[in-house]
Amino acid sequence: MRNTTVLISGASIAGPALAYWLDRYGFQVTVVEKAPALRQGGQAVDFTGETHMTVLEYMGILEDVKARQTGKTDIVIVDEAGNQQALISGDFTGGDIEILRGDLSEVMYERTADRCEYLFGDTITALDETETGVRVEFRHAPARTFDLVFGADGIHSRVRTLAFGPEEKFVKHQGHYYSIAGASNRETRPDAPRVRAVSYALNTPGRLASLGSSKAGQMYLFASPKLDFDRDDLDEQRRIVAEKFAGLGWQVPQMLADLPRLNSFFLDSVAKVRMKNFVNGRVALLGDSGYGNTMAGFGTGLAVVGAYVLAGELALADGDHTVAFPRYQEMMKRYSKLAGGANAGPFLAPKTALGLRFRNWFLTSWAFGMMMKATEKSKNDIELTNYPEIIAAR
Repeated sequence: MRNTTVLISGASIAGPALAYWLDRYGFQVTVVEKAPALRQGGQAVDFTGETHMTVLEYMGILEDVKARQTGKTDIVIVDEAGNQQALISGDFTGGDIEILRGDLSEVMYERTADRCEYLFGDTITALDETETGVRVEFRHAPARTFDLVFGADGIHSRVRTLAFGPEEKFVKHQGHYYSIAGASNRETRPDAPRVRAVSYALNTPGRLASLGSSKAGQMYLFASPKLDFDRDDLDEQRRIVAEKFAGLGWQVPQMLADLPRLNSFFLDSVAKVRMKNFVNGRVALLGDSGYGNTMAGFGTGLAVVGAYVLAGELALADGDHTVAFPRYQEMMKRYSKLAGGANAGPFLAPKTALGLRFRNWFLTSWAFGMMMKATEKSKNDIELTNYPEIIAAR
């Protein structure tokens, strides 16, 4: 088999999913991750429909994911006095299975840690492609050469910048920012799906502040033009959130007071990645790096399906990337476009009072039910090849 040594950048979801399949098909896998360890907590992500369930079952993790699921969470929208204004059903936000990003990452990692090499606390600083491989320089580890390199390192992909060009060419800010604060506490979460959780959110024009069913869970969403801040300076980011939500009522003052004490924090743009090609020579992008769309309710499924397709096509081609990469791109180009129009920012935090009233009405309308059905259909609109069966029979 050609091209047996591979490097994956990113150990959240897409990276470990790809590592699982490539290892299973006989590749030698190294995963590099900027964080010093797996990231805990984070927002809830979900899977919906036959396509997602089939891939999870092929991976052998469907039951583990079900065991760690959060259960569907209804979001009760309140005003500054705490009076209910609307309800966003957990059937819409949570798919068939909802799980915290950190818990899903842990499930994926557990399936690969013993067989794949993980380099935590490091990052790629340079890529130099030759006819026979890609020489990779790291911030800390010695330089090495791999046959293939994969970027599974998110919206702000370092691999994409090095192999395809600067971020501004491919990432479009969509008018809102979101922040997740507080880690999960699995022992205090209900054993879903038997129990339905509830979170509460204050919604004012252009702003949403949500307090989850866990005491630690906070989410903020606010309308804003593109901001310039240091993505490694969490204190600066907390100040941004505090300034944007200053002066609001309900439980927001106490939430902001608690913010510095919470054990995790994340702030980023609601953004969309659009690329004509997400393969280039011996480098390919996966998940948010190549076709991300923040908070669109589609990204985790895209990442897991994309990893399945990419590894499967490489195995069918006996490692020949010149054959496998175009097939992968063709399939995922179409599938990823199905989420192209979604933008959660204006839906969750409309910029005007009129927009809020219309959104609240829409949540109870027949049109909302039609949208839910169309979204579920699009998540299953791909014909999956049974790669494990075909490859095992060769």
